[in-house]
Amino acid sequence: MSPEQGQNADRFATPTGSTRDETVDPPDASEVDSADRPSDSSPSADRVVISYPADLSNWGRFQVEKPSFQAFLRKTREQAREGDVWEEFVGVGCCGNTLDVPLRVERVDGGERIDADTEIRYEVREACGIEGSWQVQSAGGPSQG
Repeated sequence: MSPEQGQNADRFATPTGSTRDETVDPPDASEVDSADRPSDSSPSADRVVISYPADLSNWGRFQVEKPSFQAFLRKTREQAREGDVWEEFVGVGCCGNTLDVPLRVERVDGGERIDADTEIRYEVREACGIEGSWQVQSAGGPSQG
C-alpha cells in the first residue's frame, strides 16, 4: 500500500469528485429518531382506540378490523399518541387501484408503547370522501360495499 492510499483510507469521493474526511460514523438506524421512540421499559398501551372514516366501505372495514391487520399494526407501530394519523395501505384491486385508509388515534389507555398485548378498538368518525371499495368489483360504485 502506498503512503497516499494509507492517507486516503478514511476519505471518500463526493459526487463532484473531491474528497472529504469521514471521521464520524453515520448514526445507526436504531439511533435515528430515538427521542420519538418509546423505550422497552416505558409502559405499554393497554388499549388504542383508532377511528376510520364513516364512508369506508364494508370491504374496507372488514380489512382494517380483521385480526391479521391488527397484528400488522402492533408489529409496525411502535407507539400511539392521541391525534396521530396513520395512512395505511389495505389492498390492491384487480385493476391496480389501491386503498389507503387514514386511521386516526382517538385515545390511548396506558402508555404510548404498542406491543403484542395492546388491544386495538375502532370507532367511526366523520366521512372524508374516501373511495372505500373497488369500482370494478362493486356494482354500486366505489362508495358501495
